[in-house]
Amino acid sequence: MTTGTLTEAILEFPDNRLLIDLCGEYDRNLTEIETRTGVQILRRGNQLAIHGAHEAQAEATEVLRALYERLEQGREVSHGEIDRQFRMGEDTGPDAQLEMFSGGAVEIKTRKKLVEPRTDAQKAYVRALFEHEMAFGIGPAGTGKTYLAVAVGVNMLINGLVDKIILSRPAVEAGEKLGYLPGDMKDKVDPYMQPLYDALNDFMPGKQLAKMFEEKTVEIAPLAFMRGRTLSNAFVVLDEAQNATSMQMKMFLTRLGEGSRMVITGDRTQVDLPRGMPSGLADAERLLAHIPKISFNYFTAKDVVRHPLVAAIIEAYDKDMG
Repeated sequence: MTTGTLTEAILEFPDNRLLIDLCGEYDRNLTEIETRTGVQILRRGNQLAIHGAHEAQAEATEVLRALYERLEQGREVSHGEIDRQFRMGEDTGPDAQLEMFSGGAVEIKTRKKLVEPRTDAQKAYVRALFEHEMAFGIGPAGTGKTYLAVAVGVNMLINGLVDKIILSRPAVEAGEKLGYLPGDMKDKVDPYMQPLYDALNDFMPGKQLAKMFEEKTVEIAPLAFMRGRTLSNAFVVLDEAQNATSMQMKMFLTRLGEGSRMVITGDRTQVDLPRGMPSGLADAERLLAHIPKISFNYFTAKDVVRHPLVAAIIEAYDKDMG
């Protein structure tokens, strides 16, 4: 917060019910804004009085107005949306969102929720997912690479742009130990696929998702199971791509069929392949970066949208690695 003369700004909100939602339970939304800006916010009837330095006060005012506008449109205000307003500021208005998508969509609509980018890098990534048949998302954990990809896949499925969603990961951690795990093959590999199940459950009702799994409209499978398939009219995501070997990556990328979209996500700093074995993700970057129809989007610790400590941890490790 930049220092300056302390002043008071009064904001008036015509709908008291929406003002209650704006403030949040036990005024937690106001507390979040106060913490981020250094202002003090007092509620007086249907007004909010903002005390603080002029610059901080202006920022808090802008965020409060944007959040109230969101409530007027029938959308909720969550911690994530407050975070998004602070990260992206004026770029989060309807006009900016309309400009972001050539198709005119304002957000990623799924069956259960609306998903919106929370950082500029996420915004560019989502745009790339809609505009390119093949897109790479590369960066640390917690930056929304896979989550946003699955959201876009669900959006395209429910809008009839693809016929199925296929989500895959290399089951590298299992290696030869896979056979020693209890249960059938699905039981053995499911623990490695859990983050993909979690993302899908965020976007689709349980019963509908179960039916789609049964009908193979949605599939989750280890990377090894992709061999020999041609994936047509499908939205295909390869997660944890840094753990694919060069041959596996080539095999996967060449599965792309007519009417399909492919998203490859990974973190170059978390390679679990045996020492000395090159990562297929690094090879793909090197070999494919010059192809204009393939997009590469990169994330940093600044794009982490998990707990703030996660960003600090990633930055500490990055600094240590030089």
